[in-house]
Amino acid sequence: MRKLAGWLLGRAGWRYFMPEPPSRKYVLIGAPHTSNWDFVVGLLALWALGIRARWLGKKELFKPPLGLLMRLLGGIPVDRSRRSNLVDQVAEILAREEEIAILITPEGTRGKAPYWRTGFYHMALKAGVPIALGYADFRRKEVGIGAYLWPTGDLRRDFEAIRAFYQDKTGLRPEKQGPIRIREEVEETEEARLSG
Repeated sequence: MRKLAGWLLGRAGWRYFMPEPPSRKYVLIGAPHTSNWDFVVGLLALWALGIRARWLGKKELFKPPLGLLMRLLGGIPVDRSRRSNLVDQVAEILAREEEIAILITPEGTRGKAPYWRTGFYHMALKAGVPIALGYADFRRKEVGIGAYLWPTGDLRRDFEAIRAFYQDKTGLRPEKQGPIRIREEVEETEEARLSG
């Protein structure tokens, strides 16, 4: 599968990259997320790079008859009704596994989002694992992991590094790319606008 995926990417003109991970466990974010083609290119890259990424889905998706297929495709059921939140659930999963990459799209949608969700950051911080900065740049036809970031607990400072990494990455539908910022920045901008 690895060779076939690499061959398919090459035939389509894509190059794929990944530096050696600093840990056998990490949270892998994928951006920009602007079309369904992101999934195809991203999946081929994961296979070509030998990454067995897992993804999160509500537990209802894992009921028969599709539940087995969802698990085979790397799905991890999460219980949204549990008292502990999703960050805690993922931290538990990361603690339990010896080797795992959990894939999350921080934009949360293929449409233009006003900010990135920061759950991925808090999951990595709580679990003590790095964040892999995954990308699919349709302008350059490059896909993979560009860097790793160990969260320090200073969300704003760490987000500056994340923003700097993604600033020149272009999705298939650039008009659907939202700003790379956190909700607090959006709220502060709105407060300043209203008071100014």
